[in-house]
Amino acid sequence: MTAQNIDRDDRAGADAAVDPYHLDPKDVLEPPTTFAGKLKYLGPGLVISAAVIGSGELITTTALGAKAGFVLLWLVIISTAVKVWVQLELAQWTILSGKPALEGYGHVGPRLIGRAGWINLLWILMDFAKVLQRGGIIGGAVAALSIMLPVFGEPLSTPSLVFWTVVSLAVVIALLVTNRYSIVEKFSVGAVIIFTVSTVGLAVSLPFTDFAYTSADVMSGLTFAIPAGTLGFAVAMFGITGVGADEMTTYTYWCLEKGYARYTGPNDGTAERARRARGWISVMRTDVLVSWIVSTVCTMSFYVIGAAILHPQNLVPEGNDMITTLSSMYSSTMGEAGHWIFLIGAFAVLFSTFIASTASVPRLWTNTVSILGLFEWENTLTRGRIIRVLTVVFPIIWALSYLIIQSPVIMVQIGGVASGVFLVAVVIAVWYLRSREVPAEFKSNHFFTVMLVFASLAIGLLGIYTVFETFGIEIGA
Repeated sequence: MTAQNIDRDDRAGADAAVDPYHLDPKDVLEPPTTFAGKLKYLGPGLVISAAVIGSGELITTTALGAKAGFVLLWLVIISTAVKVWVQLELAQWTILSGKPALEGYGHVGPRLIGRAGWINLLWILMDFAKVLQRGGIIGGAVAALSIMLPVFGEPLSTPSLVFWTVVSLAVVIALLVTNRYSIVEKFSVGAVIIFTVSTVGLAVSLPFTDFAYTSADVMSGLTFAIPAGTLGFAVAMFGITGVGADEMTTYTYWCLEKGYARYTGPNDGTAERARRARGWISVMRTDVLVSWIVSTVCTMSFYVIGAAILHPQNLVPEGNDMITTLSSMYSSTMGEAGHWIFLIGAFAVLFSTFIASTASVPRLWTNTVSILGLFEWENTLTRGRIIRVLTVVFPIIWALSYLIIQSPVIMVQIGGVASGVFLVAVVIAVWYLRSREVPAEFKSNHFFTVMLVFASLAIGLLGIYTVFETFGIEIGA
């Protein structure tokens, strides 16, 4: 075992006693220089993968494949690849500054309440509207459990759903109330392995079933064409797949808790610090690359499943009906094995999103409360208490929204507008922070700059489209 490995292990054991949001010269650590060495420090990206590959990919991406067929398969790769450049830039600022994204958003004036600017208030509006979305994620996981193990009644009966909702809440809260990043990472990595193997396995096995697809079908989806009548599907897919503005924001918190900024150390203006920063930024980029590969492969698998199974039958199930429909189809073509593999994969996808949301949202809200001026973020005791309380309260609220609320039309509309504008706002914040707070030596890579410009334009257009669509103004057929 090398000295660096011993140092890394010692630090990992002491993580619980260290404030990841405070930069101390005593915590600096030399970055790994080999690819194998970098792999040992991955984690934040896989936590984001666990969050991203949730109901959006399982339900919505499968539905898009059912609607459009193989023709838009290429867009899955493009849409997941484009957005990571904004994520990379925001995370680089976090490593250099030691601050999470919401703090950076507050730098974009005017400031309205405390240290909060208009982007912070927009995030608050968007997150309120996401209550029902998170409730739906819990509902999907609970539905999968109810089908596999229908306790207290028939599968998907109210007693069964209520029972598994209570059990899921208890398990997640018990796991996360300690507020330790290492727990979140371990469960996220495990879930990512399970749902990657299961979803890819199911997609690859389809050619040996009644829903076989050919290499010609796959190649027809890689022609970079948008046939007439599919523009709306194409825009929807670009918006749904890959990391969103919310995940870009959350990723900066996980980078800090993993230690990338702490290992870089405070900015003392020395060449040594700049060298360490470049090294840990390189680790972060490797983390994003691995996360992108996982997200893209899984998303493509869901799309292929929809295009191969549902599209030929003109079936586009909505919501959790997607789970029951696909599980029954896999059961009829692949027997009990296919049925169980799909349900286990679906549960891993949705439950991992539930865990990731329960871990991240309390941190973001606690930071927001601090930015609004209600307590000092540096007060680790108060910060930890607020995060623990919200870790208990938020999942209960989300679960109740799933069990009680039936017609969330207004909140969905508010969420649509806020999400669309928030995408644009994050791009504005990234360029603001890049121009004013990132040293010139860290923005000299012309390729990264060009890709950031391209991603910014694409995300900006998507945000505008989302707002128009929310108000019923259709662009394209």
